[in-house]
Amino acid sequence: MDGMVSVLIIVVVAIIALSVFLSFFPIMLWISALASGVRIGIITLVAMRLRRVTPSRIVNPLIKATKAGLGLTINQLESHFLAGGNVDRVVNALIAAQRANIPLVFERAAAIDLAGRDVLQAVQMSVNPRVIETPIVAAVAKDGIEVKVKARVTVRANIERLVGGAGEETIIARVGEGIVTTVGSSNSHKDVLENPDMISRTVLGKGLDAGTAFEILSIDIADVDVGKNIGAHLQTEQAEADKRIAQAKAEERRAMAVAQEQEMKARVVEMRAKVVESESQVPLAMADALKSGKIGVMDYMNLKNIEADTQMRNTIGKPDTPNDKDN
Repeated sequence: MDGMVSVLIIVVVAIIALSVFLSFFPIMLWISALASGVRIGIITLVAMRLRRVTPSRIVNPLIKATKAGLGLTINQLESHFLAGGNVDRVVNALIAAQRANIPLVFERAAAIDLAGRDVLQAVQMSVNPRVIETPIVAAVAKDGIEVKVKARVTVRANIERLVGGAGEETIIARVGEGIVTTVGSSNSHKDVLENPDMISRTVLGKGLDAGTAFEILSIDIADVDVGKNIGAHLQTEQAEADKRIAQAKAEERRAMAVAQEQEMKARVVEMRAKVVESESQVPLAMADALKSGKIGVMDYMNLKNIEADTQMRNTIGKPDTPNDKDN
């Protein structure tokens, strides 16, 4: 019994020791590399472990590169891995570029990968151009009619300008600017509808791909629609604004007239008060004249007779009112 326990312990220890050994000495990976024609020492693989580099991430891409005849070294791949790059993607991009006769060296591919761009996708786009569809761009011709244009831009990646070149957003913005400029310089929206290729020729001739990571192959107008009559709409809004201004000025003049009318009424009341005040002084003056003897009693009576005669004449001269007829 004790012998079997000892054997089990020895087997377990042997398995653990073998696992530790294989973790530091990737024998199977080394054999696979030798079978593929990649000369790499087992000590180099152990040194990768010590540098915290996964050997399979370097050896497997190196095997593909060797089979493709790229002539890469293990130091190049390991340095790119330590810099945070994707070694497998870079190798695949180099193989695709070699097959498509696209000049691409490892240093540029590594720089593109470290810049955050997908170098394999860029190579594929160089072989198979991509179509970028712009959103609907609204522009106004000189006759005031809005024209809505939708374009498709066929581009392919420019390997030389992938590092530091502008992206798709810049292409879309520049194409939209070119569409607005072309439509805006047209005398009539009918010219744009009759010759939509005029937009393509004008925009394509501006060299919109300068400074971008793409090369524009063609610009095709996918759809052209007539929008609103912007000129008439602006004139209507201007007329409405003028109307509001005229109404405001008229209201201002009316308010001033009302204020002036109220002011005149106040002045009339004021003058009537003065007349009443003056009339109230007449009896006092008459009494003072009688007292001082400046006028006699007969003169006063004659004045009263004249006033009564004047009042009678005024009454006779007035037209009859409905109330007087009823009486």
